[in-house]
Amino acid sequence: MRGLSRLLFIMVAATSLPMAQPKREQKELHIFAGAANMPPLMQAARLYEKRYGVKVRLTFGGSGVVLSQMKLARKGDVYVPGSDDFMEKALKEGVVDPKSVRVVCWLVPVINVPKGNPKGIKSLQDLARPNLRVAIAAPGSVCLGDVAMEILQKAGLWEKVKPNIVVQAKDCADLAAQLKLGTVDAIIGWDVFAYWYPDAPMDNIAIPPDILRVRHIPAGVTVFARDKKEAQRFVNFLASKEGKQCYAQCGYCTKPPTLAGTRKQGGTNR
Repeated sequence: MRGLSRLLFIMVAATSLPMAQPKREQKELHIFAGAANMPPLMQAARLYEKRYGVKVRLTFGGSGVVLSQMKLARKGDVYVPGSDDFMEKALKEGVVDPKSVRVVCWLVPVINVPKGNPKGIKSLQDLARPNLRVAIAAPGSVCLGDVAMEILQKAGLWEKVKPNIVVQAKDCADLAAQLKLGTVDAIIGWDVFAYWYPDAPMDNIAIPPDILRVRHIPAGVTVFARDKKEAQRFVNFLASKEGKQCYAQCGYCTKPPTLAGTRKQGGTNR
């Protein structure tokens, strides 16, 4: 009898103990982004994680490459290409919800050269000079490659400059690194590249406004998003004053820029 009483006491005590709550799984967003976003988007992602407790995974690459990766894997919550032309492609292919798209910042194509411009490059025509080494991003898979090709074709210089193109970079980060590594004398890149590598400063040579188009970086929720509400919150965060500040701190234009001159490091149009 005493043993039965002890057993009943143990059972009652056990039922009165608080039940262990199952650990809540942390929310996670997977962002596929063009490499043109790399420095500010990494900063914005860390800020978002700290603010909302949501883990943010980032996959960078050429805008066309990461778009193909998303479609193939049918995964990815947010798409942030390096320019609007690849967002247009994603919308046309039904990969991104058009109502979710927001504009984050603007980019201006320029000729990037090492600080001090040792080769004395002043214009697109100079890129056709003998023995000059030029790099562009790979057309078709990187938005900046399409931009460079378009600019040179409009200037009537594509066939003349083509023999000097010794590197077609896999993404924007790879392109900007070519100047840092000293493998080329000039690249056709974004104005913000001058901010990417403080230890290897660059100068920007302006391209005539009549042959270029200013591009903008958009962000949107994909049709593969697991939590569309959370994904939209991240997109809205990028387009907010706080999110844009991450881009502004890295030299990006958060307002439509003017083209009245060359933006050099330290002089942004925000």
